[in-house]
Amino acid sequence: MAREPNNRGRRDRDEAPEFADRLVAINRVSKTVKGGKRFGFAALVVVGDQKGRVGFGKGKAKEVPEAIRKATEQAKRSMVRIPLREGRTLHHDIEGRHGAGKVVMRTASTGTGIIAGGPMRAVFEMLGVQDVVAKSIGSQNPYNMIRATMNGLARESSPRMIAQRRGKKVADILRRNDAPVQASETVEA
Repeated sequence: MAREPNNRGRRDRDEAPEFADRLVAINRVSKTVKGGKRFGFAALVVVGDQKGRVGFGKGKAKEVPEAIRKATEQAKRSMVRIPLREGRTLHHDIEGRHGAGKVVMRTASTGTGIIAGGPMRAVFEMLGVQDVVAKSIGSQNPYNMIRATMNGLARESSPRMIAQRRGKKVADILRRNDAPVQASETVEA
């Protein structure tokens, strides 16, 4: 009796539960045709590994599960890495824009939790952020809110990235202004 070869390969690696996904919105859309209306569904999904990678995707199909599957596949392909401070919050305050949608995201102290509405909350949960304060201003459309959030997160930079860009060490970037002023540095009035 011959054994069948194990054909798992690449397909099972992609399907591994390393990514969490969140369905943000589902819309029923219709197309008017000669005989009446044809209904379809549009899904918006956010996918992340909850360790600093996140992506979103949208899918359309005649059935809801197929639309969600398509959106999830697109979200996995569009994942980006976002630097997080201590793995729990943002490095600095950020603004993101898309169309009429504007979002403001602020870093928060430990224990604050995710204070954000709807689609923004899904992005932060899938990203792995534990403490953040966010506000959506303008468009309440979930597609625009997610795009504005991703726009802002893409502009986030860590001290390591800034030090590399300036050609300095991370310690120089993070140095506080708590050091006492030297006598030669004082300005005489």
